[in-house]
Amino acid sequence: MTEVQELARFVERVRLKDLGEQALEQLKIRVLDTIGVAIGALSSPPIAAIRGLVADLGGCPCSTLIGGGRTAPDRAAFYNGALSRYLDFMDSYIAAGETCHPSDNLSAVLATAEMRGADGADLLTALAVAYQVHIRLSDVAPVRDKGFDHTTQGAYAAAAGAAKALALPSAQIAHALAISGTANNALRVTRTGALSHWKGLAYPNTAMSATHAALLASRGIAGPEAVFEGTKGFKEVISGPFEIDWRQEDLEGVRHTIVKRHNAEIHAQSALDAALDIRARPGFDAAAVSAIRLRTFAVAHRIIGGGEEGDKRTVRTKEDADHSLPYMLAVALIDGEVQPQQYTPERIAAEDVQTLLRKATVTPDPRLSAQFPERLPADLEIEQRDETVFRAQRDDYHGFHTKPFDWAMARHKFDRITSAFTTASERDALAEVIATLEKRPVAALTSLLGDISVPPIEARTHF
Repeated sequence: MTEVQELARFVERVRLKDLGEQALEQLKIRVLDTIGVAIGALSSPPIAAIRGLVADLGGCPCSTLIGGGRTAPDRAAFYNGALSRYLDFMDSYIAAGETCHPSDNLSAVLATAEMRGADGADLLTALAVAYQVHIRLSDVAPVRDKGFDHTTQGAYAAAAGAAKALALPSAQIAHALAISGTANNALRVTRTGALSHWKGLAYPNTAMSATHAALLASRGIAGPEAVFEGTKGFKEVISGPFEIDWRQEDLEGVRHTIVKRHNAEIHAQSALDAALDIRARPGFDAAAVSAIRLRTFAVAHRIIGGGEEGDKRTVRTKEDADHSLPYMLAVALIDGEVQPQQYTPERIAAEDVQTLLRKATVTPDPRLSAQFPERLPADLEIEQRDETVFRAQRDDYHGFHTKPFDWAMARHKFDRITSAFTTASERDALAEVIATLEKRPVAALTSLLGDISVPPIEARTHF
């Protein structure tokens, strides 16, 4: 039996009852959070462009688009995934050598579960499967240091979730995994240097391809069954050796994922809490700041602090801004929050934040790096022109696995981020369905998502 066949047996055998009570609660919080940030992106120009393309191309109306309309499940996986990714406000999982966003898998699971006419218990089980596969491969097979994007492990996770939602037998699950894993090995250049729209669209593309792979497998199309261990396979070419005994796996991984409090790259969350601590102190004046000095762990410096993945003090776009510690610290100190409104073109270009971000320096600290990923330590100093120095330290935040969101906190974030696009009654209805999703048909959720109105927005309709 090949390794992908062992993984397929795990995907086939697990049931919702294998989720503990806390894991199930956290999984539903992730669904609420992911749908919330998706709704919050409905007015974004790149989303409007994608929606226009989907409308022009058409597709079998099997799966609902958030904001109305239906299309083929693979296209729905791309569009809904782009929505949940655009704001960069989704959940995360942090392993020693990799950071991923398991909620990226919801779009593929939702599209295929709806296509099949599944119930909410099926959807939650398939999503838990995708989380577990994504988390475990990130743990033991990181690819970031080899130049590949974290969507690479997601090719297996999204295919596992889609195949489970379609209730495929083990043999077809294995082929779905093999097709998707062989075809979707993406480059890390997506997240280095000047960032483009593809930063937010790379995983939706993986979700679309994985959904298509599951559909192909359902029609009897076979993939390379030695995708992991075979000659020129994943282990030899990309990841190196690793082992997972899928016979021993459970569905508890979701409990180790984390939710963002601030609309910012995940490694910035503790540093932003420290910045807001300082901003609240008597005598602090953002206009009087002469220097911002952050000491943090090496991964944060590397990805968002100006390390090897590129300069972070040249900030021109939303994609640059939400992956720039200097920008996020500066705007937090000035505005007192980092939410979607901090990423409008006007706010990014404003002189106050552009001036302040250039006063920021980010330095990796070996002592703090040793605490990662169990903690997200940040040691922040801010000096004013009168030589007053403010200092704050944080090593976690509300939303980290040490201080997980409860339903009330998740609902607060959901309400805030969706309020511009929904009525109070629509928010209540969505939250109620998600809170009781294991007792509902998937159509109870997708019908509400399809009833949300998309605001008018100018978008390019040519390509």
